[in-house]
Amino acid sequence: MVADAPELADIIGRFAIDGVLTDAAPLGHGHIHDSYVLRFDSADGARRYVLQHINQHVFRDPAAVMENVSRVTRHLRSKLPAHPAARVERRCLALVPSLAGLPFARDARGGWWRVYDYIEDSVTHQSIGNVEQARSAARAYGAFQRALHDLPAPRLTETIPDFHVTPRRLEQLEQAIAQDAHGRVARARAEIAVARSRRSLADTLLALHRAGALPERIAHNDTKLNNVLFDAHSDEALCVVDLDTVMPGLAPYDFGDLVRSCALTREDRPEGSGIDLDLDLFESLLRGYLEGTGDMLTHVERTVLPIACQLIAYELGIRFLTDYLQGDSYFKTEHADHNLERARTQLALVDAMQRKETAMQRLVESLSSEHDSLQPR
Repeated sequence: MVADAPELADIIGRFAIDGVLTDAAPLGHGHIHDSYVLRFDSADGARRYVLQHINQHVFRDPAAVMENVSRVTRHLRSKLPAHPAARVERRCLALVPSLAGLPFARDARGGWWRVYDYIEDSVTHQSIGNVEQARSAARAYGAFQRALHDLPAPRLTETIPDFHVTPRRLEQLEQAIAQDAHGRVARARAEIAVARSRRSLADTLLALHRAGALPERIAHNDTKLNNVLFDAHSDEALCVVDLDTVMPGLAPYDFGDLVRSCALTREDRPEGSGIDLDLDLFESLLRGYLEGTGDMLTHVERTVLPIACQLIAYELGIRFLTDYLQGDSYFKTEHADHNLERARTQLALVDAMQRKETAMQRLVESLSSEHDSLQPR
């Protein structure tokens, strides 16, 4: 929903923001929520805020989303008093309450809205610029997990149920194949065959979790590079954002998704050729993640990190392929075969990771030993 000026004025007026509104402009090109940057002038000077309309098609229980986000941000901020005051407000998102004292407000049509403080002098990146940037982003995600490991009960709500239940994603793929509602199965037979040939990956981590070998953690579940804010001057990772999918999960999923999205090298060809994994970037991401998580991860959690990378790439490939067969109803596309090409890329990345699995595992063992030797006794 893109709000018009009267609607925006009405919803903005429902939040406890000091000053006079002087500007409201769309922010970015997000695929999920509609976002706006607000500027207010007050006696203390100009301040900016981010206003977001929550997409209820993706997040069916916005009350649960906002309860999760509110609890998570409060807990994260409680871990930051060691930073100077000027830095605390840049290290974690802060919700602005409504006039009713709630972390959200409802509009006249029942829509859900929230406001965050704008983190000034920050930028996002769409792709990795260098290995230090990769290490900094991974450190931020690792520290995010570690800071939430002692979040008090009750358990966070699963805002998207079965999000990383890969066997369920396979079932959805098979249903889409059987229905062939858009007549696309014939064109995707090669990708379907590859997806089926890798099905043994699907239950790998969940089986370990059921056996008690992998603990449940609070995970971000969408660890793309552009969900980290960086300092505009130093390029240091400041703050993890986009918290709607923060919910119970497995820690290695977050690392796997970060590697899948950041360490992919490829030639941009529709047939999916030239796909590879950059081991230098993998090493930087691993080093930063271990620094961020500190002593939180178990031995098994570290050991399965390379498999988690394969699993998340495989799962996303399945999701792209399923959406292609279902007529591109979930992911935004730029042309008719976009989701099919995306599926090819992810499935080819799985192959590249399997070719380099031994090297990845050696890096995990080496950097884990190095990291442990530096931990205080």
